[in-house]
Amino acid sequence: MNKHKVAVLGASGYAGGELLRYLVAHPYLELAWATADQNAGKLVGEVFGHLSHLSDVELATTDPATVPDVDVAFLALPHGAAASRGRTLADRGIRVVDLSADWRLHDAAAYSQWYDFEHPHPDELASWVYGLPELHRDEISGSSRVASPGCYPTAAVLALAPLLQERLVAPAGIVVDAVSGVSGAGRKVDADYLFSELDASFKAYGVGKHRHTPEIEQELSLAAGTDVVVTFTPHLAPMARGLLATCYAQALGSVGDAYDALATAYKGEPFVRVLPLGAQPATKHASGTNQALIAVGGDERTGHLVITCAIDNLGKGAAGQMIQNANLMLGLEETAGLTGGGVYP
Repeated sequence: MNKHKVAVLGASGYAGGELLRYLVAHPYLELAWATADQNAGKLVGEVFGHLSHLSDVELATTDPATVPDVDVAFLALPHGAAASRGRTLADRGIRVVDLSADWRLHDAAAYSQWYDFEHPHPDELASWVYGLPELHRDEISGSSRVASPGCYPTAAVLALAPLLQERLVAPAGIVVDAVSGVSGAGRKVDADYLFSELDASFKAYGVGKHRHTPEIEQELSLAAGTDVVVTFTPHLAPMARGLLATCYAQALGSVGDAYDALATAYKGEPFVRVLPLGAQPATKHASGTNQALIAVGGDERTGHLVITCAIDNLGKGAAGQMIQNANLMLGLEETAGLTGGGVYP
């Protein structure tokens, strides 16, 4: 089988580097083009020491006009910088998987409220599919434009959607308390992300205003069939990668009912594992993989279910899920290039 040619735009960030790592071992995808404005002209091996075997790949500037006619373009670009570039590539007939938030939200007004910019192509939002395969697999398979989810929404929606669909939790009063490694902030120099600031420390950020909030609410509202408003608080942990979402919801059924609903919803899913009752996932157990590990428990005193979901923010939360979406779009085996074991310890 001839390999499908792909391009990675924004290849020098953490998500872009993780895409390159997955692509090296993918049996059906081949890197044909990679871009990185700040590192244009450099070789991939210069930017990422662990990818020194790609020392013959030179990074180009992120100009969609120079991208060759590839089968798939992966966009790992900042929010606001991807919309027009993704649209240009898609209009050329190139399948696009975009990791920015630029095409994830259905409501154009949400961009001015949460992202501080007016969406440049609001009439085209409906033409992009939200790329969470466990909920939208059929739509993704028939699409050439996929908006890959954010890391926090991936974990929160996987944990809660089946329970809302089965009316086992109330749609009101849901709290999502989540923790991510520092790579989730991107590959940049900022005082908040210096070793001396992060080491042996832990803090909340974006309280009441984090940009992933409308994305979580959008997908949970679709699952519930009614409006869902969540209290979402992210935290920064002193670790490079990994994400754990702890979700609290008013129980409308037992812990056993919730476990059965989750196990049924994800039966046969290649990348979601529902852990036995009493077990809890750890971020390290998903490190380096495209897996999502889910557990459910209960607090009888307060009447809440507590659902946890661990993922690698760069795997299922970013690059791994982008590869999963591309596999579906190309009609490939969904697990292709994603079946390798994790990194432990």
